[in-house]
Amino acid sequence: MTKLQRKLGSLLCLFTIVLAILDQNIVSAAVVPIVRDLDPLHGVEHVAWLVAAFALASTVVLPLYGRLTDSFGAKTVWLSAVGVFLLGSVLCGAAQSMGQLIAFRAVQGIGAGGLMSVTMVVLANLAEPGEDRGKNAGLGGLVAGVGMAIGPFIGGLFADNGNWRGIFYINIPLGLIVIAGGLFAIKIPQTTRPTSLDLPGAALAGSFAAGLLLVCEWGGQRFPWTSPAIIALIAATLVSLALFVWRESVAAHPVLPLTLLRDRTIRGSYAIQLLIGAAMIGTMVHLMLYLQVARGVSSSSSGLYLAFMALGLTVSGMAGSRLPLGTRAALLVGTGCAAVAIGAIALFVHQDSSLWAIRSALVLLGVGFGQLIGRLIMVVQDTAPAHQLGVATTGIRFFQALGTAVGAAALGSVLSRVYDAHGRTPGGFATGLEIVFLVAGAIVLLALLVVVRLRVAAPGTGSTNAERLGSKDIEPSQSWIHVKPENEATSRS
Repeated sequence: MTKLQRKLGSLLCLFTIVLAILDQNIVSAAVVPIVRDLDPLHGVEHVAWLVAAFALASTVVLPLYGRLTDSFGAKTVWLSAVGVFLLGSVLCGAAQSMGQLIAFRAVQGIGAGGLMSVTMVVLANLAEPGEDRGKNAGLGGLVAGVGMAIGPFIGGLFADNGNWRGIFYINIPLGLIVIAGGLFAIKIPQTTRPTSLDLPGAALAGSFAAGLLLVCEWGGQRFPWTSPAIIALIAATLVSLALFVWRESVAAHPVLPLTLLRDRTIRGSYAIQLLIGAAMIGTMVHLMLYLQVARGVSSSSSGLYLAFMALGLTVSGMAGSRLPLGTRAALLVGTGCAAVAIGAIALFVHQDSSLWAIRSALVLLGVGFGQLIGRLIMVVQDTAPAHQLGVATTGIRFFQALGTAVGAAALGSVLSRVYDAHGRTPGGFATGLEIVFLVAGAIVLLALLVVVRLRVAAPGTGSTNAERLGSKDIEPSQSWIHVKPENEATSRS
């Protein structure tokens, strides 16, 4: 594969990530016209499921995507995921009721689960031998910044012009560009492995993830935490987790091999991603709440504050691709900046604080997260065995999703308890938010401690998947792996 093809393939992958990030942010700006058009009387009651259905579907399929990638090749699974995402987009655009839209958002989420995870495996395959993939990881921050900045704007643009269906139809030409480019421009070795899919393991992983997300979504909101419904759901979630662990210990080809968790580097990376996911979502949700409730900022204007975080992500991504910053140093800088930024926000959540101080803290927060996005994936890919590259990569996305769900629920519970303890007064609300941000900062500090103990390879020493498949270091048990010659692989893929 030529250098030009590698560059074009990397751009297509980054474009795919933009597509995924856009769809996570674009719908929120069009909720009002969607409800007004599909169900003006009762639509508001189902708005939460527009987001939940997408999040649930994209999370529960992550472990299965990893195993499919290792069995049938990254390119095949990646293009299939884009196809499912486009199908869901078409169906969402044609929905005639809130029920249909929610169901079709789930279909869209199934495809989206592969856009952010399998795409990173394709990027790993595109890397040249000995190349420092930290540059691509840094560009991930830039891509995330662009997606976060333009997502709400595009959604609002369609909503203001009375055409909310366009937010789904816009995915079609963008996705077709990705598919066409992927078919003709991306030429990576195609691996075939006669493995059976661990469907019971995937089902149990999905059941656990769905149960956990529903507990976090419903607990203390739709149902009291001590209600029989929540208690039963928690019990079912724990049983699913226990059965999943048992299944993965006996399955021939598990969807999330427990051997990965025995590796200190991979285990630490998963833990960092879980903690950062929890702190990030908790910070953003409660900051929007503070701006709207305590400071009287409108919903649309409060959303613009994300642009300052996007600015930090962009700056961090550009700097990360140019500065000779080692992986360990980048992770330390990222978690350190994030902890300082969240701590600063905790000091600023008062009636008389400057909103520009909060904007500045968001820029610093973006700088911190920009050094983390993609870096942890790179660490895992450099550490995981070649035949488990797919499950290892999707695993880190899986832990991030779980951290996001748990973080939102846990920090929301902290705010509720402090607010109630202070008699639900404005001062109690401010105190509760201050404690929420302090807890979020403590979570990032815990992630920083894990980073300090993390063992990572020097930049550029990690081999690509293709390189490792051709290495003499492959264990005898992997000798049945067949790598097609590039010309044969590309003709079939």
